[in-house]
Amino acid sequence: MSDLLTFKEMCERFDVTPRTLRYYEYIELLSPQKEGRSRFYGPREIARMTLILRGRRFGFSLEESRQWLQIYDQKGTQEQNRVWIELADRQLGILRAQRDELDSAIEDLRQLRDQGSPPLDS
Repeated sequence: MSDLLTFKEMCERFDVTPRTLRYYEYIELLSPQKEGRSRFYGPREIARMTLILRGRRFGFSLEESRQWLQIYDQKGTQEQNRVWIELADRQLGILRAQRDELDSAIEDLRQLRDQGSPPLDS
């Protein structure tokens, strides 16, 4: 069992709350081994958790991550990679648009600050 993590170890390793980990199990993102009331997470679940958290960081929904992980189980690596490229391209467009909006807001705020006028003066 040395390559397995306990529930507590999994929470600590990935800096998630027990509630989050249980929720990921509930929505079938993770399927730990169970012995009585104890849960143990092997290499597969650790890899899946890494991918789930990366997906969250990049702005993917949990449902998108769940569907993407299911593709591997149902259709294999080649199809999963193809879908990944489509998802990544779409998300890159969304992130670029968000960055453009942020850049615009930063510039507007900088100009207001430099003018010395509060944002409510119009």
